[in-house]
Amino acid sequence: MTARRIDGKAAAAAVRATVARIAADFRQRTGRAPGLATVLVGEDPASAVYVRSKVKATAEAGMEGFSHSLPDTTSEAELLELVERLNADDRVDGILVQLPLPRHIDSDRVIAAIDPAKDVDGFHPINAGRLATGLDGLVPCTPFGCLHLLKAELGDLSGKQAVVIGRSNIVGKPMAMLLLGESATVTIAHSRTEDLAEVVRHADIVVAAVGRPEMVKGDWLKPGAVVIDVGINRVPTADGKSRLVGDVAYDEAAEVAAAITPVPGGVGPMTIAMLLRNTVVAAHRRAGMADPEGL
Repeated sequence: MTARRIDGKAAAAAVRATVARIAADFRQRTGRAPGLATVLVGEDPASAVYVRSKVKATAEAGMEGFSHSLPDTTSEAELLELVERLNADDRVDGILVQLPLPRHIDSDRVIAAIDPAKDVDGFHPINAGRLATGLDGLVPCTPFGCLHLLKAELGDLSGKQAVVIGRSNIVGKPMAMLLLGESATVTIAHSRTEDLAEVVRHADIVVAAVGRPEMVKGDWLKPGAVVIDVGINRVPTADGKSRLVGDVAYDEAAEVAAAITPVPGGVGPMTIAMLLRNTVVAAHRRAGMADPEGL
């Protein structure tokens, strides 16, 4: 058996097309486009690439982009001042502060300063609390994208055994909350889980978000499981170059699983698609309009 390859690029393109249609309708009804502000502090190469791709996707969706690039010498007070200005700017529906921030800036303090109604990353404690208690809020983009792929693959997730490997506030914890919301039975596993392989073997759904290259092996999986690989790890190759791999040993896993996301081309494109989705939803809510249908 060879697993179906879950095409995150195609799924993301469909979401982005829907967002573009809804953004055009919003503009027609309100006289302005939904607006996303991105904030990049410093010159981390990976962060710069992520922000450029988000800015490009915002424009392609017909939304207004407000890009702020600050030097790594920017103080925490200066960054908080910018966040306050963006909170007060009615043109801005979503605020994304790219992480990680330089070490001298407290990320938690910056995230907490963002207006929860504009927190399109879904990291604000209020949005995290709303997700944990089953209330509507803005949901972190990567786990929301993972859920979208899982529901497209499996339909109803009710009663499925799910294992989430990783307990970060960005992916692991919100992923578990989303799966619970779909009535799956969820185990959160991590680096200190005893006999992790045996825990994973019971899962119908495996979401790997631990940041360790190819840690999850094929013989860890239950035959027919659906595997969502959130990991993006750069590993050296024999010719002195490097390649991207996930947290799952793809070739091994594909011999056992029913379906699996590739790296790259799986979860990554969904993260940006869900960021655009969150921005257009935030715009509707801030305008006192019902959430758009189809998202």
